[in-house]
Amino acid sequence: MAVRLPVLGATTCAIQVPTMGVEEEFFLVDADSRTPVAHGPQVIADARRTLGPLVQAELYPTQIEVCSSPTLSGSDLRAELSFLRRTLASAAERAGCLLVASGTPVLPGAAPTKVTDTPRYRRMAERFGAVADGSGGGVCGCHVHLGTASRAQALALANRIRPWLPMVQALAVNSPFHAGKDSGFASWRAIQWNQWPTVGPSPVLDEAGYEQLADALVDSGMLLDRGMIYWYARPSEHVPTLEIRVADVSADLDTTIVIALLVRGLAAVLLAELEAGIPHTDLPTELLRAAHWRAAHDGLAGEGLDPVSGDRRPMRELVGRLLDRAEPGLAAAADAGTVRRLLDTVMARGTGATRQLHAYHRRGELRDVVDDLAQTTLS
Repeated sequence: MAVRLPVLGATTCAIQVPTMGVEEEFFLVDADSRTPVAHGPQVIADARRTLGPLVQAELYPTQIEVCSSPTLSGSDLRAELSFLRRTLASAAERAGCLLVASGTPVLPGAAPTKVTDTPRYRRMAERFGAVADGSGGGVCGCHVHLGTASRAQALALANRIRPWLPMVQALAVNSPFHAGKDSGFASWRAIQWNQWPTVGPSPVLDEAGYEQLADALVDSGMLLDRGMIYWYARPSEHVPTLEIRVADVSADLDTTIVIALLVRGLAAVLLAELEAGIPHTDLPTELLRAAHWRAAHDGLAGEGLDPVSGDRRPMRELVGRLLDRAEPGLAAAADAGTVRRLLDTVMARGTGATRQLHAYHRRGELRDVVDDLAQTTLS
């Protein structure tokens, strides 16, 4: 899908809308205790009869992951993600558990969870010790894959998109609880996940620089393999995509869809500007780390950093700037109306973290939070 639209001022660029796909990770919790339960292998075996390879194991057997097919259509993406969720929830119910979309478990398990029994995950447990011992209960994210023509193009897109990702993170915060208590963060997942090597803003690289750095990271012994490059925007090692990895998984499917469409619309604009040779602005990596920390702490309620000047601005204002920046790409994909409607709803209703805290404060019961998440995951 290609159209010509104004991108910056009077400049007109040909906008090619990339494909998109979404990975969502979920917790399995016991239907009675509402604590994480290690039924992943059983639920995956059941769900695979319908979903095949679209459902996968995660680091811990209390978790499960699904991935959508590449698509250009927002409505097709919603329909597939809804089907994937319903199928997983049915398999979970047959195993005596609930499917819950939260960045961290609301209620802690009785004991640390051992890693899923695969050779790679066992090696990760041996290499990374307490980081992988399951005492934090694991984390669940939502990753958006953007189709690119090549790894070189994926890296060029990563270089341009990185100052905008704190706003995406702020929209998606959905993990205020840690070990059964309010963590004080809107996304404790982001803080807990940051213990792993390489988590953070992607470095500015071309293809040769990426190859050299990726090899050096593995050779250093810090990473088992390139699959452990966990930058917030990373090129796939297997297919020509760029993977955006900043979002908590959202119980509310509207939030997942608006994030996927916003990121895809922004990518379309940035790729068009790349093709046209239009220069881009960036922020120093340490400032981006600060912006991501603020997004994890405050969500939409606090401030962020302007992606051009680095000045502090209200996060809601910055999300509006993100929408404006992505507008030509959204228009090219015929997504502009959908995104504005969904974004208005998300901004008015509050983030997933806000809704989790509201569910808790109604009666002071963490079980209510789990039940609300399980219901919203399927609504």
